[in-house]
Amino acid sequence: MSMLKIRSLLCLVALMLLTACYNHRQRTTDVWDLTKQQIDSISFSTTHHYSQNYNFVVTTSSLPLSDALPEYVFDTVYVTRGERIVVAEIATVPNDTIDSVWVKVARDQITQGWIRESELLQGVSPDDPISEFIDVFSDTHLLFFLAFCVVVGGAYAMRSLLRRKAYIVHFRDIDSFYPTLLCLLVACSATLYASIQMFAPESWRHYYYHPSLNPFALPLHLGVFITSVWAIIIVAVAAVDDVRHRLQSGETMLYLSGLAAVCAVDYVLFSVSTLYYLGYPLLVAYTVYALWRYFRFAHYRYTCGQCGAPLRTKGICPHCGTRNV
Repeated sequence: MSMLKIRSLLCLVALMLLTACYNHRQRTTDVWDLTKQQIDSISFSTTHHYSQNYNFVVTTSSLPLSDALPEYVFDTVYVTRGERIVVAEIATVPNDTIDSVWVKVARDQITQGWIRESELLQGVSPDDPISEFIDVFSDTHLLFFLAFCVVVGGAYAMRSLLRRKAYIVHFRDIDSFYPTLLCLLVACSATLYASIQMFAPESWRHYYYHPSLNPFALPLHLGVFITSVWAIIIVAVAAVDDVRHRLQSGETMLYLSGLAAVCAVDYVLFSVSTLYYLGYPLLVAYTVYALWRYFRFAHYRYTCGQCGAPLRTKGICPHCGTRNV
């Protein structure tokens, strides 16, 4: 390429770099130049975690809706369990001594009306399967009832399994770390779940209204909790697969039933005890105990050089009689 062509190319590149287009469009208003109504809506959503057009599902037998605000009430309509409603409007009634916040909800164009926020929230749940799942596991009375049933049922189940000399995690375990890891994950997740409810209730309330299974889209403590839930699912699948390959079909079902019982006891025990600050030392003691039981009694460090049978210590193989040194 000649010197003239090179100079021409450099001039063209320089001209392109120094040339720009200018769009003579109208200036837009500032994105934060909001009306008072918009500011009030954002403020309400920040403190109450929901706003207009938010969807609920009715969980109580029925909810009464008034035709208009308290001073203009004429008639009452009802929405019943399982029906889906949407927030149409939110108003403040300063002279209401019970609850100054009133919410207008609508099932359809005909069935709609006003209700106090406190009455509304007691009878509805966010229209999201994750929120409904949280409702089930957050019921205090249900939790204590499950605690009693799980502890009693688990004690009888483990007693029966031990008398039959069946394999069971922590007591007569198999050489697989997945069941022990699963129990520890359940215990840690239950402790973290109760801790979030105690020390960060507003963040948990916001998550309840806007749930997500993506741990990277959440604050750190919630992200860690959701990560632990995913870890439980993954380790549970690995545990089932490993147990299935190590035990026969009948023993597999017994072992997995015992594993489920231990996990249920762990969830209820650590969820309840953490509310009284007993869960933290209990979690440390349980972790040490579970690891000690596995590495002391269940884990096989050696393999027979003749038949391949697992051995806890070197010496005579109990299966083929070969001396391993």
